[in-house]
Amino acid sequence: MELDRTPARRADGSDAELLAAALAGDGVAFGRLVGPVRDELRAHCYRILGSLHEAEDAVQETLDRAWRALDRLDDHSGIRPWLYRIATNRALTLAARRRRRELPAALRPDAAPATEVAWLQPYPDRLMAWADHLDPAARVIARESVELAFVAALQHLSARQRAVLLLRDVLDFPAREVADLLDTTVVAVNSALRRARAVLAGRLPDRTQQRTLGTLGDPARRELARRYAAAWEGGDVETLVAMLTEEARYSMPPQRAWYQGRDAIRGFLVEAVLSHRWRFLPARANGQLAFGTYRWDDDRASYLPAGLDLLALDGARVTEVVSFLDAPFPAFGLPDRLAGDEFAARR
Repeated sequence: MELDRTPARRADGSDAELLAAALAGDGVAFGRLVGPVRDELRAHCYRILGSLHEAEDAVQETLDRAWRALDRLDDHSGIRPWLYRIATNRALTLAARRRRRELPAALRPDAAPATEVAWLQPYPDRLMAWADHLDPAARVIARESVELAFVAALQHLSARQRAVLLLRDVLDFPAREVADLLDTTVVAVNSALRRARAVLAGRLPDRTQQRTLGTLGDPARRELARRYAAAWEGGDVETLVAMLTEEARYSMPPQRAWYQGRDAIRGFLVEAVLSHRWRFLPARANGQLAFGTYRWDDDRASYLPAGLDLLALDGARVTEVVSFLDAPFPAFGLPDRLAGDEFAARR
């Protein structure tokens, strides 16, 4: 799996002027100086932490610390590497405080009880808009690095190995700069990178979702999404099962139970699909096919959020569904309720 190699942006004349103004206490200038880097810092912290909320916290603390310590910035290296230093170390501190984040299908039988599991969280595609200025190939690679499979695989590395791999293979920082950033040696960086690559090699799918979706093409992708949503809304379990690969998986964090294979998933779907009325809205998360799912509530006479479903495809078939039952719908541009007429208008 190739990864994003976005070049570090050196300080130019306008950056130098903004830095001078910020050093003089101009908060607006500081905001303009760090603004172009903020969203990519959030994506970097999300890759390390597997949590949108923690990534937001890490970036906010990074900018607070940068503002207070701005006079320590070496203006020859530029604002971007300096901010990555602060953000990476802040993310490492947060990662050290809890267990790695999981998806249900990755849990061992002897894993901690579900109440003690930290679950991987989805990431809104709208927060990847910073990658739009990249050339098409680089843009695809940047989006591959927030796909669920990649972020989940990262969680099986130590926090420091995650940081090394991301800084070297995703962000293309030189080994010496990574060693300085992490207060270690080049030998230690290279050793951690080898170990990290070996672990990921056995955990990543052969093809990313970006490449799968690109091969499928927009018309086929839209038709697949239409059929999937229509089958849920129409109570057509057999169509849903026929869209799955033989070894497909279905999970619903924070519930620990998950299902594998068409027969097991069919049994779940018969109960879930036929017992309720459903509405699906297209969503954008982790660069994957996604839906905001809504279930009818008689008491409130509305469709209420039931889960953010992320689909992984193998060609034109669904190989995995991860339904995040407690996803914050507004963060993904989804309403927190749907009336019947509102649903028709949105569709």
